Amino acid sequence: MAAEHALTAREAAVKAAKAKEEADVTAREAAAVVLRLFDNDAELVSELLGVPAEELEREAKPVTAARAKEIIESLRARAERPRTTRIRKPRADVADAASSTSGTPAPVVTADGSRADAA
Repeated sequence: MAAEHALTAREAAVKAAKAKEEADVTAREAAAVVLRLFDNDAELVSELLGVPAEELEREAKPVTAARAKEIIESLRARAERPRTTRIRKPRADVADAASSTSGTPAPVVTADGSRADAA
């Protein structure tokens, strides 16, 4: 049982380490993208984000310009796609439609909690 617990804990640690690495890569890429979008003006981006300029530059440094450009292009393409939205009916309309199509009157609850016919 202890070995199983140790194995489970190790697997959880490996998953957490992988998630942390993925988050670190995403953060580095985001820093590179935002700097590229603002013409590498680290001071301006630093003020906007409240992050020291040196930290932004350090984070963005390992990301290639090609990767940053690729991310920017994918974001632009995603922004240009029309969003698919469903038109939702208000709940009152749905409830009214259901009661009007059923053919049987809805029960009415009286003040004492008993039911009475609506007709």
